Amino acid sequence: MAETRTITLTVNGQLQRHEVEPRMHLVDFLREELDMTGSHLGCEHGVCGACTVRLDGQIVRGCLVLAVQADGKTVETIEGLTESGTIRDLQQAFLNRNALQCGFCTSGMLMAATELVETRPNASRQEVREFISGNYCRCTGYQAIVDAVCDVLASRREQREGAAA
Repeated sequence: MAETRTITLTVNGQLQRHEVEPRMHLVDFLREELDMTGSHLGCEHGVCGACTVRLDGQIVRGCLVLAVQADGKTVETIEGLTESGTIRDLQQAFLNRNALQCGFCTSGMLMAATELVETRPNASRQEVREFISGNYCRCTGYQAIVDAVCDVLASRREQREGAAA
């Protein structure tokens, strides 16, 4: 029997305590132990972005983080952001702009886009393109994804300005 470690972490607001093998990656833990399959396994080298999750508020590649490294930390997945409604406008914009063709990259793209709209609310189109460049998409050519993120940035900017008036 393989050696295991006990980890305790908060995933999407729920405290989790599990035995894991020290070499298990965070994305594998989420998918296999918690049945949270929204984060995908792509390249398994941290290049494609399909496994993107938040760890203590920062986006990380779930294939590059070991589950034991998340011990005592907070993890947010695409499932958690969806359930909370945090990304409802991004999801709708992706749908409106047809920015989610096969869907494999979509969760990682949405995680990156969420980080962008929250930390850079005045980002330019070029900044959006640069920010999501670490997430691969083989279907859309990125134009629709950039359009969707820019739509949300503009909408949220209008909401902020309207609330300030």
